[in-house]
Amino acid sequence: MARVIAVCRSDDKGTSKQNISQGEFESVFGLVGDAHADCCTHCQVSLLALESIQKMSKLGLDLKLGDFAENLTTEGIALFLLPVGTRFLVGNEVVLELTQIGKECHSGCAIFRKVGKCIMPKEGVFTRVIQGGVIKAGDSIKVVNDGR
Repeated sequence: MARVIAVCRSDDKGTSKQNISQGEFESVFGLVGDAHADCCTHCQVSLLALESIQKMSKLGLDLKLGDFAENLTTEGIALFLLPVGTRFLVGNEVVLELTQIGKECHSGCAIFRKVGKCIMPKEGVFTRVIQGGVIKAGDSIKVVNDGR
């Protein structure tokens, strides 16, 4: 079963996020209190799979959830393999729409400087909030349409 492992937020862009265990996600905005929340962007909420983080850990990095600046750490679903436009239900109320797969790694990324590569550019995904509500660690993730 696909699920949320952690909910993370930060006050500033370009920094690791802290695990807050649950958060309020507003429609057309993102995670309340997070530096990346914005009504005018398609990248309101970022997600990265625990399985992707574990790939980087095997390279010798001591990582914690939120180190890749992801808002949601997931498990059991390869979101980066889904097409843009896919919508999924997180928990019982929040609907996210996949808007971007990967990103250009900004210069100065601490992970890239340490090991010469980063997983976010290929396996991190970005979404916008279609329907808001609370997401907490342990919530299920279900694809509701495949974006086609």
